[in-house]
Amino acid sequence: MFKTLGEKGINIEVISTSEIKVSVLIRSEYTELAVRALHTAYGLDSS
Repeated sequence: MFKTLGEKGINIEVISTSEIKVSVLIRSEYTELAVRALHTAYGLDSS
């Protein structure tokens, strides 16, 4: 996730972790770009 966001030039403002999840906060103008990039990175584009 961090690599993918970094490659798109998306700065992570806040990182929060627990035993089972990682959450990040980014600027709202990057939301769509981030979602699309992570969707592709995790192979969710294919049927």
